[in-house]
Amino acid sequence: MATINSFLEFMQVFPNEDSCIQYLEKKRWKDRIISPFDSTSTVYKCKNHKYRCKNTGKYFTVKTNTIFAKSKIPLIKWLYLIFIYTKHKRSLSSHQAARDLGVTQKTAWYMMNKLRELTKRQNESSPEDFAAVIWGCEIDESYIGGKNKNRHKNKKVEKCQGRSYKDKVPVFGILQRNGKLIAKVVERTDMEHLLPIIKKYIKKGSVIYTDGLEYSGLTDDYIIRSVNHSARLYGYFEFDETDAMIMVCNNGIENAWSHLKRTIFGTYYHVSRKYMQKYVDEYVFRFNTRKLRDSDRFHLYLQYIYAA
Repeated sequence: MATINSFLEFMQVFPNEDSCIQYLEKKRWKDRIISPFDSTSTVYKCKNHKYRCKNTGKYFTVKTNTIFAKSKIPLIKWLYLIFIYTKHKRSLSSHQAARDLGVTQKTAWYMMNKLRELTKRQNESSPEDFAAVIWGCEIDESYIGGKNKNRHKNKKVEKCQGRSYKDKVPVFGILQRNGKLIAKVVERTDMEHLLPIIKKYIKKGSVIYTDGLEYSGLTDDYIIRSVNHSARLYGYFEFDETDAMIMVCNNGIENAWSHLKRTIFGTYYHVSRKYMQKYVDEYVFRFNTRKLRDSDRFHLYLQYIYAA
């Protein structure tokens, strides 16, 4: 697996379109080309990097059944966008991507939305993988959107203050201590909407760390540890059943919310409610792969392209 941590290394591995096709073919099929229409079929090699499935008579390429399938954009531009997309710590705007790729902003926006569709794989971890918690989970909700006081008079939202989210998008998150983040855009932050997410991802009997907000319905299945932010209590130490000292707080997930908001407002400035989950998925991907090298994150993302 080639190491690609810089622009120069990228150009050495992908100097032209043919090198991109050959690289992806090897990554997708290893040493044997397999038809995406019939895995048992004999495959015939044709011109222009095309292949023909004997059993179905259909033609295919390395782009078939991927985000590249119906795109006329050269693969080298797709791969370069994936490289800079996974390399940037806080992503990049479609305007910046358009300048880097030499395409229109509309094309760059389309390409980046396709990339975001794949980042949701990190935000859809299987409950079995996510529930293997040793240190417990922190849960919290956040509200993403501009401040009402900063809006023009004709755009202000009436009767909106404090934790009201008439003008904001509510997002609920679960953070494994020393582990993964799961974040979902929710309609409301009541237990009717949050409890199914909690029960899906957190194993019964696990320790859950919360702030002072009321999470009714959890005490029967989970061990709840909370801090009262309204009383200016943000964390304290206690001993668990093994006499190990643990920190009771939810600072980890609150830091994650802070980074998410800085990413959105610092890079995109505004995200509509319609697309908010895609941007949240993108952030979760960056958060969960933050300890990887740029090259490893790039190759991990390429695996998502061909995942079933």
